[in-house]
Amino acid sequence: MTDPLSPIMLPPPEDALQEGQWLKSALLSWLNAEYLPEPANRTIAERAAQVFVRQRMEGENDVGSLVMAILTELQAFDFSESFYGEFAVANAVGDLLFDSLGIDRCCGRSTTLEASHLGPLPGSGDSPDSPEALP
Repeated sequence: MTDPLSPIMLPPPEDALQEGQWLKSALLSWLNAEYLPEPANRTIAERAAQVFVRQRMEGENDVGSLVMAILTELQAFDFSESFYGEFAVANAVGDLLFDSLGIDRCCGRSTTLEASHLGPLPGSGDSPDSPEALP
C-alpha cells in the first residue's frame, strides 16, 4: 500500500484580503482565457475569492481544504449564464494556487495561462524578481 500524500499547505496569510484580490484577478484571467469573457466570470471570481478570504482568515492553509470549501459554497451559485460549474472553478483555484507555489501540476495541465503571467500568491515568499518566479 502506498503512503498517503501529505497535504499541500499555503504559508499563513500575511494579508488575506490581498491574497483574495490576487485570486480574484488570477481566476478572472483564467475564466476569460479558457472560454469566452462573459459577465458571469467577474461574479464567479468575486464569489470564489470571498470564500477563499474567509477560509484564510479562519486559519485554513491546506490547499485541498480551500478547494473543497470553494466547491461546497459554489454548489449554491447559479451557473446558468456561464460555461463553468463549481467543479471547474474549484479545480482552477487549486491549479492557480499550485502554480503560485511553483508546484508542477503534471498531467492534464492547461496551458491557457502560464504561472509566470499570474505572479506569486502574495506572502508566498516568491517575489517577481526571484528566480522561481521568472518565466
